[in-house]
Amino acid sequence: MVYSAREALGAGYAGYMDNQDRGGMRKLIGQGCFLFVRHGRLAVVLFAAALLSQGCASLVITPMVGPVVKNLNRQADLELVCDGAPSYLLLLDSLLASDPDNARLLLHGAQAYTAYASLMPECGRPERAPVLGERAKEYGLRLLGTHKGLADASQVPLAGFGEALQSVDSGEVEKLFWSGYGWATWIGSSKGAPAAVADLPKVEQLMLRVLVLDEGFYHGGAHLFLGIYHGSRPVMLGGKPEVSRDHFEKALALGERRFLPALVAYAEYYGRQTFDRELYVRLLEEALAFDLALAPDLTLPNVLAKRRARKLLDQVDEFF
Repeated sequence: MVYSAREALGAGYAGYMDNQDRGGMRKLIGQGCFLFVRHGRLAVVLFAAALLSQGCASLVITPMVGPVVKNLNRQADLELVCDGAPSYLLLLDSLLASDPDNARLLLHGAQAYTAYASLMPECGRPERAPVLGERAKEYGLRLLGTHKGLADASQVPLAGFGEALQSVDSGEVEKLFWSGYGWATWIGSSKGAPAAVADLPKVEQLMLRVLVLDEGFYHGGAHLFLGIYHGSRPVMLGGKPEVSRDHFEKALALGERRFLPALVAYAEYYGRQTFDRELYVRLLEEALAFDLALAPDLTLPNVLAKRRARKLLDQVDEFF
């Protein structure tokens, strides 16, 4: 269940990032991704960083991250993204080693590792997802800890955690959202480990707070997460299909049906769970028919969503 939730909002579903640039995902999935640069250009950046003092390097490189990250979502070449991302992750790690409390770098780190961990199956390296998920969680929790009262969030009892979240205002919604997705990425890659699953209610609380502060953030990303969260389990195991449907409908409305991961997740976690074949097929066909040119800034997540939609549609007779 959790693995699928992570997948749905990480690069294909979870890594569609560009929140800080959205003017307002979300925004989910900063589709704070990875620095997409050719190796030659990256070498120049790293060389410059080595020549500069520690502080100056941060001043020069950090402002470059956002614009380059924004461009990643416009890429349709998955192989190129899979090959180029590790260089960016190494650069981010180096910058954070020098400036460990930099909230903007921690945000990019949580986004990048969330996205890349979710991309691992598509990149042909699913075994790498748990390692990357661990780093996504680490950066997400450190980011969350930059808010007074939310340090050591993983150790705080659920009731105290929920109370502390009430002090977070709308100016920090992207911090809550991406911290939550970084945390969920680790939970998803844990393959059902009890200690990891026990943290899910805290991620739910983060997303519920995001809804209060800005439900439209990152294409309604919090609604998408909650739609998956409530729809991925059978009713006898605590699933709430009607709650799930409401969240998916709101996510689609807020994303203007341009963020295709919402369509695909709706089909997979509500349509299939409730045995609604007609809805399942209709949602997947809508995703496949979408013209990528209508949402150029969402090219990468939408390409990945189309790939998933095709696989699910090919399996329709196995599910119904």
